[in-house]
Amino acid sequence: MRRIYFDHSATTPVLPEVVEAMLPCFTQYFGNASEPHLPGREAKKLLEASRETVARAIGAHSEEIIFTSGGTESDNLALKGVAEALSKKGNHIITSSIEHPAIGNTCKYLQRRGFEITYVPVDKYAIVDPDHVAAAITDRTILISIMHANNVVGSIQPIAEIGKIARERGIIFHTDAVQSFGTLETDVGELNVDLMSMSSHKLHGPKGVGALYIRKGTKLTPQMQGGEHERRRRAGTENVPGIVGFAKAVEIAMAEREEKVEKLEELRKYLVAGVLERIEEVSYNGHPEKRLPGNANFSFKYIEGESVVLQLDMVGIAVSSGSACASASLEPSHVLLAMGLTAEDAHGSLRVTMGRSNTKEEVDYFLEVLPEVVGKLRRMSPLYAQAR
Repeated sequence: MRRIYFDHSATTPVLPEVVEAMLPCFTQYFGNASEPHLPGREAKKLLEASRETVARAIGAHSEEIIFTSGGTESDNLALKGVAEALSKKGNHIITSSIEHPAIGNTCKYLQRRGFEITYVPVDKYAIVDPDHVAAAITDRTILISIMHANNVVGSIQPIAEIGKIARERGIIFHTDAVQSFGTLETDVGELNVDLMSMSSHKLHGPKGVGALYIRKGTKLTPQMQGGEHERRRRAGTENVPGIVGFAKAVEIAMAEREEKVEKLEELRKYLVAGVLERIEEVSYNGHPEKRLPGNANFSFKYIEGESVVLQLDMVGIAVSSGSACASASLEPSHVLLAMGLTAEDAHGSLRVTMGRSNTKEEVDYFLEVLPEVVGKLRRMSPLYAQAR
């Protein structure tokens, strides 16, 4: 059976070039980067070269890059670190109603500890209005955190404009760029951000490694106690093989970014047109243009998105009914609900996220089998029978 992977927002396959770059770090350059002997110095050299690669990709200085275990840790360090460091100055944090659970649940954690959280709404396309962010600011606001691109519907947020507002008011601004880094332009100067989270496994690097950009001068309290690693920001012996793989993936992503975006936008438009043409009573969720190039999200009336996922899996196609980090929940996507969808329509959602290796032939196969799957499930649905 042929296998087609259309779930690149959940994770991506590691590129062979990335694996090749990592392998010597397990057996040849295995030293602890904190040690002064030759094996340690060799590992340190690779660590700092990787740091420079990531920094260069976002227009930062290498000393502003802290390596972490991934996007979730980066988000936690950013929010909890700033909240603790500035708790005497204020206790108010602004975020959006469509953030990844790594932000949303961290905000809930901080709320239980006395911080006030404002969740600004989004429009029907899942885009934040900068004016709503400005209106939410108080004299106790210490942090604003708005994601760069949404993981469910792919909508791109006006980060530079929000960052300008934050800077004018002297408020620290963080963005979760886990979905956008390596695909969209993420120059930290142009985006006006003080903190930015990144993850390796979303851009064909290994899992278990990520980074947090911390603008020089930004106050942040470390959340892990231990040694003096990562400029005393994040304790623990650095994962040099993973970091080297991350840097190699970043290098490749930056080199092919424009070509990849053009290809994915073309594939997405072809896929979306095909779905809307072949299937009745389906809606296309998110902004039609201001979205991640490989992201397409649909809602099919009268059926469960999870059932569509399982049926497609049986014919070799991997897709998602929402974000991977929330897929264990039976609740409808909070992102789709925030956009104004009913719970019923949100339950009928399907997320298709394509990557660098996907082809038009794979999209054609998807368009061939999807109408059959939707039709089969609707014939079994009491809701569909009632509507007829």
